[in-house]
Amino acid sequence: MSKHQALDTFGRSGNPVMGNKFDGDAQFRDLPISQKMTLEGTVNKTGILLLLCFATAAVSWNIPNLVLMFSGMGVGFIAAIITIFKPTMASSTAPVYALAQGLFLGGITVMFEAQYPGIAIQAIGLTFGTLASLLVCYKTGIIKPTENFRLMIVSATAGIALLYMVNILMTMFGGGSGIGFIHSNGIMGIGFSLFVVGIAALNLVLDFDFIEQGSENGLPKYMEWFGAFSLMVTLVWLYLEILRLLAKLRSN
Repeated sequence: MSKHQALDTFGRSGNPVMGNKFDGDAQFRDLPISQKMTLEGTVNKTGILLLLCFATAAVSWNIPNLVLMFSGMGVGFIAAIITIFKPTMASSTAPVYALAQGLFLGGITVMFEAQYPGIAIQAIGLTFGTLASLLVCYKTGIIKPTENFRLMIVSATAGIALLYMVNILMTMFGGGSGIGFIHSNGIMGIGFSLFVVGIAALNLVLDFDFIEQGSENGLPKYMEWFGAFSLMVTLVWLYLEILRLLAKLRSN
């Protein structure tokens, strides 16, 4: 595969956050090495985002406050939307996203921890254990991000997002609890949560592929922040779904 073809394939990355940012334009190939995306740079920036997230999560954990938690959720959502549509701003918006999500995650984790003591450390351990396991599977070729794999993960992710959106609308305007099995701690509810956790975890493979291909194809330096941001989005989603799954299991 030529470098041009590789970049074109990369441009069709299946990751929902990445979207179709690049379509094979060769303009990036002439950038100086110092201005190109690298694997090491992306890893370092991912570490920075994680540290920022943990810092504000610690604040929210020690000072539980609903206003703080929902403010973090709102600011994080806005920062994510800006980052997705304006990747060139990722160096500024990605840290804001990490800080804001930390406030949200710390607050919601306190609520789960109050009801199910010990659930926080379990969820954190499982999240990073899954991250490590998927990274090993990706690097060893056990899991390969083929076109069919991408299509399956993107379709499933879109379906889950649509289902959650319908659930929120039903809750807001229907006056009920939304789609029952999403919140149920029965067999269907637990099965659904297991499925969502699986899809969230497999999205990590798309993130790994994006970062690796982007580094090999010499994308602009700001894409290091965008790659780190995408990985953070997936980890936040995975953590929340693992938290929900553990809560369902513990409630039984």
